Amino acid sequence: MPSNLAGIHWILFDAVGTLIYPDPPVAETYLSIARQFGSRITIAEIRDRFTAAVQASYRGGGATREENERQRWRQIVGAVIDVPHAIDAVFEQLWQHFAQPAHWQIYNDAAPVLSELRSRGLKIGLASNFDGRLKAIVAGHPPLAVCDTVFVSTDLGYSKPNLQFFRVIEQKLALAPAHIALVGDDEINDVQAATAAGWRAIHLDRHCRRPSAIQSLRALIA
Repeated sequence: MPSNLAGIHWILFDAVGTLIYPDPPVAETYLSIARQFGSRITIAEIRDRFTAAVQASYRGGGATREENERQRWRQIVGAVIDVPHAIDAVFEQLWQHFAQPAHWQIYNDAAPVLSELRSRGLKIGLASNFDGRLKAIVAGHPPLAVCDTVFVSTDLGYSKPNLQFFRVIEQKLALAPAHIALVGDDEINDVQAATAAGWRAIHLDRHCRRPSAIQSLRALIA
């Protein structure tokens, strides 16, 4: 087993950007649905507004639940799309779109690595700042069925990087922090937060910007 997993009993993965990605991309989906309601926004404007809106809505890991998360995304859509008379309809279509497994793809290194980790006796799962829709997405992708559990922030009551996100998971797994690893692509929510919680943090950087990170999940089984 690679040295970065020595002593680990459970290895948890972030979801979006680590195991799965939206297909079509988010901006293209927003554009397509917004145009149905008369929007004249450009895809470049959507990208810029979406990034700003998500950052503005970010609560830094506060308490959360399903209704809070739904309302947060309603506010994001309202800040991005330029058809205020139809925001509720646009939001509902987008919410349902991203709930469908068919609109998410699995990175090509995910399935073989998850399967191999299981064969080596590790327990594996997801730990994500997502809502209940993630469970249906996972269920709709057979390669992810090898996961033993799916933790989403709206069930746990806290989102990363809040320390309580990690402590609740430890309680549910009945395991000490030193025996849990988190693999993720976010420097703050995944790497820094997991490290602060006493977990093993493994940074995945598919864009090869950080030499200390792994560039592929295959590094976990090298």
